[in-house]
Amino acid sequence: MIFGRVALAQAQGAILAHNLKVSDRVLRKGALVDAAVQAMLAQAGYTQVTVVTLEPGDVPEGEAASRLGAALCTPDNLRCSEDVHGRVNLFAVHDGLLRVDGAGIGALNQIDEAITLATLADRQIVKAGDMVATLKIIPFAVAGAIMARADALISAHSGMLAVRRFAPLRVGLILSTLPQLKQAAITHTIAATQARVAAHGGVMLPPVQTTHESAPMAAAITGLLAAGADMILISGASAVTDRADVAPAAIIQAGGEITHFGLPVDPGNLMCFGQIGQHPAIVLPGCARSPALNGIDWVLDRIFAGDPVDGPAIAGMGVGGLLKEIETRPAPRTAKASGFGKAPRAIPLVAALVLAAGRSTRMGETNKLLAAMPGGVPMIRQTVTHVTASRARPVLVVTGHQDGAVRTALDGCQVRFIHAAGYAEGLAASLREGINALSADVAAAVICLGDMPLVTALVIDRLIAAFDPAEGREIILPRFDGQRGNPVLWGRRFFPALLALRGDAGARQILHHHMEFVAEMAVDEEAVLVDFDTPEALRAGQDQYLTK
Repeated sequence: MIFGRVALAQAQGAILAHNLKVSDRVLRKGALVDAAVQAMLAQAGYTQVTVVTLEPGDVPEGEAASRLGAALCTPDNLRCSEDVHGRVNLFAVHDGLLRVDGAGIGALNQIDEAITLATLADRQIVKAGDMVATLKIIPFAVAGAIMARADALISAHSGMLAVRRFAPLRVGLILSTLPQLKQAAITHTIAATQARVAAHGGVMLPPVQTTHESAPMAAAITGLLAAGADMILISGASAVTDRADVAPAAIIQAGGEITHFGLPVDPGNLMCFGQIGQHPAIVLPGCARSPALNGIDWVLDRIFAGDPVDGPAIAGMGVGGLLKEIETRPAPRTAKASGFGKAPRAIPLVAALVLAAGRSTRMGETNKLLAAMPGGVPMIRQTVTHVTASRARPVLVVTGHQDGAVRTALDGCQVRFIHAAGYAEGLAASLREGINALSADVAAAVICLGDMPLVTALVIDRLIAAFDPAEGREIILPRFDGQRGNPVLWGRRFFPALLALRGDAGARQILHHHMEFVAEMAVDEEAVLVDFDTPEALRAGQDQYLTK
């Protein structure tokens, strides 16, 4: 690969090294200088350009990124995005526990500075659609010999990245009682455990309460196993202090054994591990009553993912196992309002604005947003349900026409309402009210239309994952079958332009002024093109889409 500045007449067949402005458009770096591009540059007054000329065997950045990204993925585990300027992102196909081969990742990153792979930390819980890694080719091309080494390494390290699907385990919970134990403690334990089990895709059997004695607890264990429990959790009225304590003794009486006592994770030290045949039996620490992150979360991650929880695995949890929020270590989950110690935000805060203020004039007397979908759910509620299931936060719903009815339809949804008093002006009034309501720490906003109830949280999450100001991707829009759709993500840079809109014009008129910041995301969901503006469209949509 040869990088340098050449006369425009000599640039044909090379690759542009920088973005160049010509007339009313931008030629982006990485573009091939063909005859048409050469003519545009000449007309714009360029006589010299900085280009990259590929040498024999060089693999262009996009091809290299796509090839290595595809090699890292398996269809039932990870999927690879399209290349954007030598970068591809890897996404989880299903919920589960991310496993990362640190040695393999390190070896890949050491092959050559041209290839970089960044991942989430090992053993993080991820959801379907979450980005777990990004692969970036640094130069415009990679030498063929380097690509061959990278291909061979990925092939040798099978499963360098994997998302282990959680098994739908059935969990039995036993709670022992003593006179001094308040009922509220039992209630909190049940609620926290139920939430943990559900978060892993499991099912909790009806909890069983017993006196704090080994014999009745052992009987409860036997009963839950007979009822189909795959795992037993025991919350003692008194903290376990020894392998021979009441709850561990109950596991032994039920035909099991104690395999390990203690956990190098704080909170969570006083945890006792047992086994009854193939069924894990765990005596919970007192911190399991709290929903805050503690040792039981790490243990359940591994069990539901099918990872061993033996002596070496337990010992390895000590690295990073200091979870307790102490005075000298600012709370990682509760950011202070100001001053030192504010918890850093791992990813930019992206909000969602749902525009639900319109008068639906083309629908006649019917407010389309209140029209019932199959199952009786109002259209606006179905739309908002998808939005709130995404990673966008906060979710703001802009109301206007029939404000009260729209709010009633969204009763119980975790949203903030903003009323657009000037909604009769058109779409721009709703946009202005929504943008003005966003806090200063919001980096971008996904503008969602209230009459697009088929757009799923996965589409919104992919828009958010594609947002990267450092890479120049600050306006993200979905594309299906060559057509641009909705919703569209707008970076904060464009909020002033959105606030300047007037009338019934949407934000799309801003696009052609800022094409250098636009990234189109190919999607497989036609839903990004489907809205319901007329009674005919609603009826057709109900027949074609909503009953599928």
